[in-house]
Order: sequence, then C-alpha cells, then structure tokens
Amino acid sequence: MTIIEKILATHSGKEKVSPGEIIDVFIDVRVARDFGGANVVKNMEDNDLDPVDPSRTFFTFDTNPTGSDQKYATNQQICRIYARKHGIKVYDINAGIGTHLLIEEGLVYPGVTAISTDSHANILGAVGAFGQGMGDRDIAVAWAKGSVWFKVPPTVKLVLKEKFTEGLTAKDITLNLLARFGTTEMLGKVVEIYGDVVDHLSLSERITIASMATEMGAIAIIFPPNDEIISYCKLKSGREVIPVYADENAVYERLVALNASTFITRISRPGKPHDAVDISETKGRKIDSGFVGSCTNGRIEDMRAVAAILKGRKVAPGVVLKIVPATDQVWMQCMEEGLLKIFKEAGALVSNAGCAGCASGQVGQNGPGEVTISTGNRNFPGKQGKGEVYLASPAVVAASVVAGYITVPEEIPDKPAVFTVEEEGREKQHRETHHVKKHEEKPVVLTGRVWLIDRDNIDTDMIVIWPLPTRKRWVSMLLIILKGIHILPVKPNPVISSLPVRISEAEAHGNKQWIVSKHWAFRSSWPAHSVRSTSGMPSMPLSRY
Repeated sequence: MTIIEKILATHSGKEKVSPGEIIDVFIDVRVARDFGGANVVKNMEDNDLDPVDPSRTFFTFDTNPTGSDQKYATNQQICRIYARKHGIKVYDINAGIGTHLLIEEGLVYPGVTAISTDSHANILGAVGAFGQGMGDRDIAVAWAKGSVWFKVPPTVKLVLKEKFTEGLTAKDITLNLLARFGTTEMLGKVVEIYGDVVDHLSLSERITIASMATEMGAIAIIFPPNDEIISYCKLKSGREVIPVYADENAVYERLVALNASTFITRISRPGKPHDAVDISETKGRKIDSGFVGSCTNGRIEDMRAVAAILKGRKVAPGVVLKIVPATDQVWMQCMEEGLLKIFKEAGALVSNAGCAGCASGQVGQNGPGEVTISTGNRNFPGKQGKGEVYLASPAVVAASVVAGYITVPEEIPDKPAVFTVEEEGREKQHRETHHVKKHEEKPVVLTGRVWLIDRDNIDTDMIVIWPLPTRKRWVSMLLIILKGIHILPVKPNPVISSLPVRISEAEAHGNKQWIVSKHWAFRSSWPAHSVRSTSGMPSMPLSRY
C-alpha cells in the first residue's frame, strides 16, 4: 500500500484499502478555526451534540489574529464560550497558524490523521501525516463521532532527480511544480514525493511545498519522514514516533520523474498561482507593497532570509512591507535573534502571528490598483484585497520592496526606483487595458436555473444532490433519515439568490442546467458517490474544501 492507504487503513480498522473505497476514518486531531468555527458550534448545538473526546478537539484563531474584524471577533467569542463549556483547548489570537501549531505542539506527527476547517490542513503531509480541510458540518460530525467518511484517493509517485540549482528556494520548487502540473493534473490525488534532493529538505522547506498542494488541486503532498523529521516529532510530542512508509510493491496510479536541475526562480502572476513564470518576465514591474508570511512562508528560516536582505537597507519610498510570522514561537525567535529590530529599522510593519492577509485577515490586504508581491499561497482576485498580487519567495519579496520593483537579491540597485506621476499614469493605463483585453478574450457568462435553499448558514460544502428515479430516491431518503441526516427541500427560483454556488464539472463541460436538478439537497457528511447529473454529464468532484 501507499503511505496514505496505510494511514487510512490503520485508522479505519481495515487491513487494506484501495483507491475509490469509501471508509469511516478515525480522526486523531479535530480542529476548527475562527473561520468556520462558529458554524461548527452551531451544528453541534442545533443537533444537541457534544464532543466525544475534548482532548482531541481544538480551536485555532489564526485567520484574523487581532480580532480586528467584528465578524471574526464575534465568531471567536462564540468559540471561546463553547470551549469553556466543554473543556476544549483554544489556541487564541496570540498563538499563530493552526496547522503549524499542530506540528509545533507535537499534536501531529508521522502517521496521524487530522482535519480542520482550514483548506491547507494538508500541510501536515510535511511530516508524513494525513491532514485534510473539511466543511464545518463534516468537522462537527468528527467532533461528535470521532470519525468521518473519506474516499481513498489514488496516489501518484513523484521522483525528483538530479540537484536543484544553488540558491533555489522551497517556494521556487513549489511554483515549478505548479507550473508543471497546473490545477487539474493532480486533482483529487495524493502525491508522494521522493528523490535524494527531497531527503535533504528541512521541515520548513517541506511545509512550504506541502502547503500549496491545495493550489495544485491535490488532496495532499506527502513526504516520507527522514531522521530529522522523526527526531523533531519525537521531541515535540514526547512519544515514540513510528513513521509510515509505502510498501516496495505499492501500486501507484502513475510515476512521474522530473529533473530538479531544470527548476528555476519563478513568480506567479496575478490571478492564478499556477501561472508561475520565469521571474525574468516580470522584472522591473513596479510594486506598491510586499507581504511576508502565511502558512507557506512564515517560518523562522523565511524570516531570516528576509532579514539578511533588509539588514542595512530601507524599504523603497512609497512601498509598504508587512511581515507576519507563522506562530508566536517564530515571533519570539525573531525577537531573540534581533530580526524584529532589522525589520523595523528597514521600515516594515510586523504583526503578531497568524495567517493575516493570505486569509483575508487584517494585515496584508491591498487596495484597488495596488500591486503587491507576496509569499502567500493564493493570489485569486479579491483574495488578498482588491489589487494585484504576485507570489514569490521571501528573498524575492525582500529584494523587490527594497528596489521598488520586482527583482532578485543579486540585482538590488544601489538606489531604489522613484516613480513619477507620469509613470504612475502609464502603469494604471496598462493595467486597465490589460484587464479589458482579458475580459474580451475570455468572457464568463453563466446561464441556467438556480435553486434557492430556504435555510440560513449553509455553504457549498453542505450541499449534495440526489436526483435518482422516484423509487430509489425514496429508499435513499429512508436510509438517510435512519442515519439521522437532515433533509432540505429545494425549490426552484428563476432569480439568482445570494447563496454561493460552486460551478460543477457538468457545467464546465457545457451543461446548461445547474447540477442542482429538481429534487433534494442534503446537508450532511453522507458519501456523495451516488451523485449524478440529470443531463448525463459528469458529476461534481467530491474533493473536500
């Protein structure tokens, strides 16, 4: 079996599992963030449920660690009150990013299963563990039951041959993988990554690469733990750690071999993380701000790389740099090593630990027309504000904010660029022309029927469609009722409602009717493998978000 198959088999009481099999998986660590946490609480209370094991149940407040937004402040307080009532540990706004804390606190180590309302919970593949982001209703099921269903994914074996070029960072490795595989080639698969160069990657480097599996469409990128990882996890957990490795005769969906020596320094252009090009294509592009942080690049190694470039230098006039360490431990290390002094003297803003701008939190947002270079993992329109966001390594971000434009550390000018009003006007005209052209070339027109679900506090993770023939449908409904699942009737409405709708694979292939058909929608963690489109088109992918 592969690594993921072994972990899932062990946690489902089976000797062996195979791709496509739907199993009930015991979850070792069950987490809700301030994003989604209040809805988990609501699901628990509305259904009169209690956490089956509070010692395995946690809250992490990382999306908005300052509580500066009223919505998040409200959610956090709802979670705090619930935690006091049930004896649940809260990693509050001073702690940092939840997925990092799970590793740092020794809660997750090789072979462990963990879920979170964080879509980047697959970052735990960095230590050879299974982590997955799930919807708040699925999290509530795991809190109350201790387990949740999961479909065993196929595994791809990725081997990196040769050596990386000197100076290549883990973020560059990630962007090279994104450029190679895009967002669909690894969709719904687990990637096991091997090679001599992989064996020597540090924990921080593994975290950076694993954290962007989500942007690649993969369930997870899992690293077989080396001695360094095992020793670290033993120290942090205080347990005897037994790593999980794939069998020699493990069956993979396919094997992919890449030459690591061909990897180059890349940068993702605004809008698509996988639009990762040779940085030479963007050099000289004026920037207004920089952001260093997120679960991808908020480790102490990232902070040191930035400090090494900023020391004795200043952020360019008119440019803003925002730095957010991943955890409070990283923040304290920055203080002890004198990095905070370097950051402040350079003119940067340093916040307390958390996700910050990458999760639409308080620090790192940009405004209309603003060009940001960021170490985050996503640069979708609106994700980090209303401006444009380029994704790059911490070293490239630091070099660029000093120069005032996109560049690399080796090419930082003696004096920063100063942009005139005329140049600003040309930049604005370029952006507007670029956006109009793109819109004309790739129009987005959605037609079809939209269905209104008459219920508040529902999101796309809770909607499962079941358009079966009448007799089968009533039998299925009976089974669902016996399992205690709530059924929501769906009624047609010709007017588009405010309900978020995820575009299905069926529509992507030209189906003109929403996959939400004419029968029922279910709010449940029920396995959706029977979902079908009424038009015969492919059904919606069953990936967890």
